[in-house]
Amino acid sequence: MTLTHTAATFDVAIPATSISGDPIGLPGRLTLPESALGIVLFAHGSGSSRFSPRNTFVASVLHESRIGTLLFDLLTEQEDTDRANVFDIRLLADRLLAAVRFVMQHEQTRHLPLGLFGASTGAAAALVAAAEEPGVRAVVSRGGRPDLAGASLQRVHAPTLLIVGSDDTEVLLLNRRALAAIPCEKQLSIVPGATHLFEEPGTLEEAALLAAEWCARHLGSGMGSRTTGG
Repeated sequence: MTLTHTAATFDVAIPATSISGDPIGLPGRLTLPESALGIVLFAHGSGSSRFSPRNTFVASVLHESRIGTLLFDLLTEQEDTDRANVFDIRLLADRLLAAVRFVMQHEQTRHLPLGLFGASTGAAAALVAAAEEPGVRAVVSRGGRPDLAGASLQRVHAPTLLIVGSDDTEVLLLNRRALAAIPCEKQLSIVPGATHLFEEPGTLEEAALLAAEWCARHLGSGMGSRTTGG
């Protein structure tokens, strides 16, 4: 995709704490379109990283809507070798909250409304973080496992969009159940013909446009409908 809006990209390191308690820097890429309306932090799914081609594509669509993005690694290379860490939602949420603190303090992003985007297990981490950080103004889950956020779902107050493929039947059922537990503005958007990874032609594009519309609405104006949907 060719950007029609000028954007600046920076390599950054997110200050965080390792599992053993040592300070670490999680590598990330910050992209800020000119006159950005807001910024969205991406929490990738299990087995992925800041280089996820699907998240990178979604980020490019957000840039077209003048929304900045931060894609970063939730785990270090060593931590990623332990599969238990990949599914440790508390750990992933803490890393995402570290990134939230980073953008809230960064000179170029601290003034921007903040949103979170999560895929797979990253969606649960995003919802846990949103439940704990009142500065989050929007959440989007793509093919996510919001059910893994557990009791945190009941404390989410940021408008939340769950995007699921119609052919991802088990995850769709889990998303319907999670939707019922979220007390604030919410919506479930089902992409026809899509499976879990949105690999079918046109399905990832549709998911990305849904995400961009949701984020632009809630980050660009800070206002939106109070109705819910399913």
